[in-house]
Amino acid sequence: MDQHTVMLFAGIGGLLVLASLVGFVLKWRAGPDSNAVIDNLNARINAWWVMVAVIGSAFLLGQTAVILLFYGVSFYALREFITLTPTRHSDYPALVAAFYAVLPVQYLLIAFNWYGMFSIFIPVYVFLLLPTLASLGGDTTRFLERASKVQWGLMLAVFCISFVPALMTLDIPGFEGRHLLLIAYLVIVVQLSDVLQYVCGKLFGKRKIAPNLSPSKTVEGFVGGLALATLIGAALWWITPFTPWQAGLIALLINLLGFFGGLVMSAIKRDRGVKDWGHMIEGHGGMLDRLDSVCFAAPIFFHVVRYWWVR
Repeated sequence: MDQHTVMLFAGIGGLLVLASLVGFVLKWRAGPDSNAVIDNLNARINAWWVMVAVIGSAFLLGQTAVILLFYGVSFYALREFITLTPTRHSDYPALVAAFYAVLPVQYLLIAFNWYGMFSIFIPVYVFLLLPTLASLGGDTTRFLERASKVQWGLMLAVFCISFVPALMTLDIPGFEGRHLLLIAYLVIVVQLSDVLQYVCGKLFGKRKIAPNLSPSKTVEGFVGGLALATLIGAALWWITPFTPWQAGLIALLINLLGFFGGLVMSAIKRDRGVKDWGHMIEGHGGMLDRLDSVCFAAPIFFHVVRYWWVR
């Protein structure tokens, strides 16, 4: 890690210490009457400690460790998606190919820095291959629905998430050796937007923005969280190749994409009749619950940076 990365993680550590102290005080003041909101808050803070430690360790070990980390993230995210969208026996060849061929190949292409292939491998070649494999079983029952489940699972859990470590492949003049900070910027800004929208919604929220998809999201929470996270994104310009106003515009873009990503993933969960994708992360639900906003923001962020800042 360079000096900027160390400073960033030190700041994050300070915020987590402060959050832990606040959670402890709230728990202590509530005593035995501690409510579910406080317990959930402390569970989320504890989970963030673990997640920051894991990401920080990967950053410390370097590019290969970061790629392996997100490979594992994609594997568990894809598993969550497929678990909630049941398939039939004839889909097994496509599922085996998705987990044990497509997933590792996508991350190998990123490790080899083959942009021309990893950017089209899944949405072109794999999207044609998987329904072909499923059709060989001869089962036509709800075939279109079954094929789209596997394709969308790969698109969200593998293709979109893989653009996070792909940020390390960008050749940005004057930014050599600091690509991990782009990953940190993307994750911090988008995740803070989620948190701040939740907090602003709890404090000021009155009007539901999408009651059928996500009853907890409000207009006030959306506007307040979006504005605050965008300001924080602009303030973090020093860890990016952007100027302050560019960092603010990009933060606004990825926060909007993150919000819409959350809505889409909520719609899928409501369709499946569940509240969370899983229970892997205490207080946060499953892997996809934590990364739903990143799924939509990561590929757009990657291509914006590549188009405007790569030589």
